[in-house]
Amino acid sequence: MGARASGADLRGDTIAAVATAAGRGALAVVRLSGPDAAALAARVGVPIDQPARVVRRVRVHRPDAPADAIDDALVTRFAAPHSFTGEEVVEFSVHGGAYVSATLLTALVGCGARPALPGEFTERALRHGKLGLLEAEAIADLIDARSSAMHRAAMRQLDGVLTRRLGALREALLDTEALLAYDIDFPEEDDGPQPRARVTAAAERVRAELEALLATRPHAELGREGVIVVLAGPPNAGKSSLFNALAGAPRAIVSPLPGTTRDAIELLVDDDPLPMRFVDTAGLRASPDTLEQLGVEVSLQRLRSAHVVLVCAETAAGLAASCVEVAAHATAPCIAVRTKRDATTAEGTRLPSLDGVAALDVSAHTGAGLEALRAAIRQIASGLVGDPAEEQPTITRARHVHALTVARDEIEAFVAAWTAAELPAPVVATHVRAAVHALDELLGGIDTDEIIGRVFRSFCVGK
Repeated sequence: MGARASGADLRGDTIAAVATAAGRGALAVVRLSGPDAAALAARVGVPIDQPARVVRRVRVHRPDAPADAIDDALVTRFAAPHSFTGEEVVEFSVHGGAYVSATLLTALVGCGARPALPGEFTERALRHGKLGLLEAEAIADLIDARSSAMHRAAMRQLDGVLTRRLGALREALLDTEALLAYDIDFPEEDDGPQPRARVTAAAERVRAELEALLATRPHAELGREGVIVVLAGPPNAGKSSLFNALAGAPRAIVSPLPGTTRDAIELLVDDDPLPMRFVDTAGLRASPDTLEQLGVEVSLQRLRSAHVVLVCAETAAGLAASCVEVAAHATAPCIAVRTKRDATTAEGTRLPSLDGVAALDVSAHTGAGLEALRAAIRQIASGLVGDPAEEQPTITRARHVHALTVARDEIEAFVAAWTAAELPAPVVATHVRAAVHALDELLGGIDTDEIIGRVFRSFCVGK
């Protein structure tokens, strides 16, 4: 498949792709988009006069052999500009599996369609003004979403919340430029200190808004990667059993033999408001076994990167000793978990705290105490980053962070220079113009192929 050419006009030809994932399934979707979509579809059996937005059952065939049927398909035509891409679009819903969709795609390419590049359908929608650059990125985030937190952030961005917020900030910067223009164009006017204070206040409001947006980045990262919850403790302390119970499925090998877990095993589990990445580690102990000792080294590394540590042991005394050992390697908050409860202790009860560390009695076998443990983890996770307000968009990509950081730094430089009043207004105003430029790049107002290429390079084919 060819690379996206710099400066290429991708709107003049007709593209085709399988829009569903490869493999066996009930249905597969094949898409056509471009000026010749209806004509190419007609060559494989679709009536040329099929009304738009009407689903029709069509026996599609090879263009050179009408009697050689490919499948009974459900076909929908979308007329330009009232389609996702803004072009003529035809979608074929065929029976799933690799052969049928691949054969239909081959037939359409044989008729003159070009195989689509990754993200090219969405790119055409962008170029036709059907959606903005940030909304296009939100589509990719929605496809990649692995948790409810990622899904919520992508849906807010797809609804245009971030675009509207950045658009308002851009307008505020343009208003600031207008105030500066007055100072530049009418220097003889003397309105006293108020105009200078007005300019400073306006710039400070924009800077504060940019800081608030940048502050959502940690929450977005946790929403994507998960809160790292490391299970630590001595060998045979019930860590793997607890890991399986928290995961809801047997993912780690459970054995009465100490040292069974040799490497870190992790699993992302969706939770509200943030997903949890549970990590089962090798038991902490000195061992002559080189392989086991390597596993212990991995455990110590994971402890250093943890957001929450579940310190596991069989007894209260064992918990106390394990908490001391874990504290030497981890700075994250700890929850002491007695995984094999004493026969005289009621299941799921809360144990006395160990030197300020919350302690819980949990049975991985019966599930008692697991919900209390999850609640304790959520409480710690909620304190890691501030939870953005429902209407607050979150910054999900490095591109966003870079552009907003540049805009914030330019505003800070402007405020410092404007307050010092040592430079002419036209010179100071260049910082505001640079901030506007950064927001324009983020919003897609600067139509450069380099930016477009970066955004769509990670898309899947057919979207």
